[in-house]
Amino acid sequence: MIPELVFATNNKYKTEEVGKLLENQYRVLNLTDIGCLVDIPETGDSFEENAALKSSYVAEHYQMDCFADDSGLEIDALNNEPGIFSARYSGERDDRKNLELVLSKLTGVENRKAHFKTVISLVKGDENFFFEGVVYGNIRETPVGDQGFGYDPIFEPEGYDRTFAQMSMAEKNEISHRAIAMKKLIAFLKDQA
Repeated sequence: MIPELVFATNNKYKTEEVGKLLENQYRVLNLTDIGCLVDIPETGDSFEENAALKSSYVAEHYQMDCFADDSGLEIDALNNEPGIFSARYSGERDDRKNLELVLSKLTGVENRKAHFKTVISLVKGDENFFFEGVVYGNIRETPVGDQGFGYDPIFEPEGYDRTFAQMSMAEKNEISHRAIAMKKLIAFLKDQA
């Protein structure tokens, strides 16, 4: 029987992305699957703190091993904004409004370097482990592509002439910040088996 591992998210796209990466090793459940309807507060000052708040909440309240990630886009010219506020940069959870705000702040700005960062917190038993993934790239002037979510239509990873939103999930899973962090998590879980 494949062991279960909770991913502390309600984002179906993220659950699907990670589920594909962990296929045949773990059955990945999300918050809805375990009946957790609480919006776990992300009140930390860093990706690490926010990820740990979420994974620890699930482990404590549901007695299940859990991992959570906190991810965001950090743009050099905006002093690493939107950072931990990426999902609500415009003041609400609206991908289109967040993306438009970034583009408006970058109007006329030549330095468009940015990176996506993910930190995963895994609570296994009574220990907490962290895994980080970063992918560097540039912000396009206009959105391109209809795959993915969030800032994917304006982020072009280094070495590519396409945005994340122009890549299939399989392509993105090879190079994304979440995939890099997940590969570290998977290697750790295999080593623990």
